[in-house]
Amino acid sequence: MSADAMRIAVFAGDGIGPEVTAEAVRVLQALDLPGLELVEGDVGGAAYRKHGHPLPPETLEIARSCGAILFGAVGDFSLDHLERRLRPEQAVLGLRKELGLFANLRPATVFKGLEDLTTLRPEVAAKIDLLIVRELNGDVYFGEKGTRTLDDGRRQGWDMMSYAEDEVRRIAHTGFKAAMGRSKKLCSVDKANVLETSQLWRDVVIEVAREYPEVELSHMYVDNAAMQLVKNPGQFDVIVTGNLFGDILSDQASMCVGSIGLLASASLAEGTYGLYEPIHGSAPDIAGQGLANPMATILSAAMLLRHSFGLEDQAARIEAAVGKALAQGVRGGDLGGTDGTRAIGDAVLAAL
Repeated sequence: MSADAMRIAVFAGDGIGPEVTAEAVRVLQALDLPGLELVEGDVGGAAYRKHGHPLPPETLEIARSCGAILFGAVGDFSLDHLERRLRPEQAVLGLRKELGLFANLRPATVFKGLEDLTTLRPEVAAKIDLLIVRELNGDVYFGEKGTRTLDDGRRQGWDMMSYAEDEVRRIAHTGFKAAMGRSKKLCSVDKANVLETSQLWRDVVIEVAREYPEVELSHMYVDNAAMQLVKNPGQFDVIVTGNLFGDILSDQASMCVGSIGLLASASLAEGTYGLYEPIHGSAPDIAGQGLANPMATILSAAMLLRHSFGLEDQAARIEAAVGKALAQGVRGGDLGGTDGTRAIGDAVLAAL
């Protein structure tokens, strides 16, 4: 890939994935970016039906030949009977593993004018402007697991939670660097009062903090963090946490801002490579009807430009266009409105 190329893999996936991804592609193309090349590939249930695997070798080859991935969604209830390694969701886990995507960034901000749409009091919701940095490649999701029969005949399922210190150190650096670019406040979330894994996590985060004297570091147990996200979310700037806790807290934060239809995410490797996707699922119940809100995917495209290609101005333009469309009253069904996928894309393009 030449130095001036902007080669992006587009993996639309299942359900509403193709619909929302198409709108994000329209926005990227409207920016007239030099060297832009979009390469499509199959993932998830769509890939299984076509290739017999949710992440076929040809898709992985496309991913490796590009500088970033714009991802839609995977998930197909009709394939839940398959063995786990062939289910659509394995496409995401496979990409994380194969491409070394270890850091998940999920911003949560309340757009002006949407304060009344959240489940929080408007004056509380208006103060939300935070970033959750979640470790993606370790913890209980990737630990040893299995089922066994106890001596008394009962079945037992087990999953091992663990982190090596280098894994914690790597994600801690990501969190501190993110805080340096924001308000220089980092809250590390763990459960060190009962988990040895979390105690190591806290110890290593404290060690890394010495390299970032400008950042104010605090610690919070995950149960308290969940409560504080509802009670006083404005206190947070950047939250760094493990895979399991981050999965739960980032979804909670999304509802605090009104809708998962507005939340983007980035999964980053070391360097500039990343996978960018909306945090909502494939929503098969509304797939193909043109009802899905594409704003989260469009905002994911903005994150892609910022983190993988260093195009801050263009990323900010997209985010401002989404904000303007919302301020003009554009609302998808997730926000209580009637605007469809294409109409929302048109509004963002007009604002752009």
